[in-house]
Amino acid sequence: MGFNATCTPGRDAAAAMVRVTPQVLALVIYLDPVNIAIQLPPFPGGSDVLMRFCRELSREASKLADHLGSQEGRHALAEGDPDVRG
Repeated sequence: MGFNATCTPGRDAAAAMVRVTPQVLALVIYLDPVNIAIQLPPFPGGSDVLMRFCRELSREASKLADHLGSQEGRHALAEGDPDVRG
């Protein structure tokens, strides 16, 4: 199933690896208040697909965090939004 969504993390946003069943793990993104669960694809090799996706997600999220933590990223975000300045 495919869909597109745009969400923003709330102040209590978090992420976790959870056990749906003893055999099924999932990545859950708690965006406060929206939750998204990313589960194992139900086809042969699904664990490899999810593993690659999680590694790519980790790498790209790290790049974004590094940019936002830089002076350039902080300035760009804080310019127009007093809530972001923090």
